[in-house]
Amino acid sequence: MSSINTGFPDYDLEERKVVTAPHELRAIADPFRGILLDLLLERAATVSELAQAVGRPKSTVAHHVKVLLDAGFLRVVRTRRVRAIEESFYGRTARNIYVGKVRPEDVTPPPWPNELADAAEESMPAYLADRMRALRHHVSISERQAAEFWERVIALLNEFDQLPREGDIPYSFVVSLYPAEHPTLPPAAP
Repeated sequence: MSSINTGFPDYDLEERKVVTAPHELRAIADPFRGILLDLLLERAATVSELAQAVGRPKSTVAHHVKVLLDAGFLRVVRTRRVRAIEESFYGRTARNIYVGKVRPEDVTPPPWPNELADAAEESMPAYLADRMRALRHHVSISERQAAEFWERVIALLNEFDQLPREGDIPYSFVVSLYPAEHPTLPPAAP
């Protein structure tokens, strides 16, 4: 698979990584590691830069970077010499991370984050300030249609990632597609 990079971040990365191994799932289950992964969609960064961005000690950030590195979510994309020490810049291995088929007995309950629940909590201040844009629709479609539509959503998400960094307010873009209990109309009469 070739790199899909067109500007952000400042290093090459694959389009997707599908994870199925329990150690990979545990690595991305920690919400703090998700923040680190998000930051690295902007550009490669050192442990010091990441620590400064999140306001945590370098030792804490270094631990989480190592977990992500060992699980294959991060890699060293370049280095530089600072005095007598080689400093590493870390980048993601893939823009999008998918949780693949997992045997329930390997990871019960699911350790990965519920992005929609996390987004609901994160969006509350914007909702209360009447600054949130959100939509929800229900449509009865086939699994094939859902899969095809989801691929177009991923393309839109990748476009969002590539927007020029012109503002000083971080925005979140949340998407979800899931089977839901919702009434549907009977087939139309001929």
